[in-house]
Amino acid sequence: MVCSFIRNFAPQMCTLDTLQLNLKRLEEGTTHFQFDLNDDYFKAVDAPEVERGEVHVDLDVKRRGDLFELDFHCVGTVHVPCDLCLDDMEQPIDVKNHLVARLGTEEYSMDDELVTVDEADGMLDTSWVIYEFIALDIPIKHVHAPGECNPAMTKMLEELDATRNNANEEDEPVDPRWEALKGLKMDK
Repeated sequence: MVCSFIRNFAPQMCTLDTLQLNLKRLEEGTTHFQFDLNDDYFKAVDAPEVERGEVHVDLDVKRRGDLFELDFHCVGTVHVPCDLCLDDMEQPIDVKNHLVARLGTEEYSMDDELVTVDEADGMLDTSWVIYEFIALDIPIKHVHAPGECNPAMTKMLEELDATRNNANEEDEPVDPRWEALKGLKMDK
């Protein structure tokens, strides 16, 4: 995983620890971070939805006293299984999110709009936050474009569907009321 820190620094190798921000050390004003996340990041996060990808993250942190506004912009692609053929497919990601954090005396807590970070520690772990932003940008249904699914799996699914349809028609006696309704439908 490659990360570059605060403007104009050369890219450095990083781990999930690199994605932890020490809020107490940030100066007043805006600090810019850049992270290039790859397969190692997704494996380290160990979440079920995405296991591979290449995502660039720009993070601007605006500090005003003990209040921090974090603006995330994540762009890239992740690999998710196709819902039809189960082969991996690339899913583009382009998401912008805003998060507000503050230093406080409570233990680390998070709600929809505000993250409270223990003032004594001052560390905000953005690794899971970034993952959630990426995962929430993935559509619920992810399917290859027409004609791009695995042809062998598509053929098997069509055969299975045909077998099921034939079995349903032959094995089960049809209630005469349903047959009458089918006749009405065909007359139209």
